[in-house]
Amino acid sequence: MEKVACRTPAEGRTGETRIPAWKFEAVRAAILDTLKDGPVRYADLNAAVADRLDADTLDRLGKLGWHVVTVKLEMEVRGEIERLDVKGPQQIRAV
Repeated sequence: MEKVACRTPAEGRTGETRIPAWKFEAVRAAILDTLKDGPVRYADLNAAVADRLDADTLDRLGKLGWHVVTVKLEMEVRGEIERLDVKGPQQIRAV
């Protein structure tokens, strides 16, 4: 089974988490679809991703929140998304 190495943008943190490629691509596509209309609060991201995945994928995925965080962090490392420098809750947007 093909896996994707997921890293974190946090300074001083090394290592990677490897997840099945189909899980990475499903969550990544849902995040990008969520962000196509503009920035989203991080607190709203799990629900937005869940709305974009079918029931079978959600069931097979496992813990949605963990996968969303893991994929989001790798997308930050890749420069596909970024955190906005705003006061208050964390917001992200597509680059």
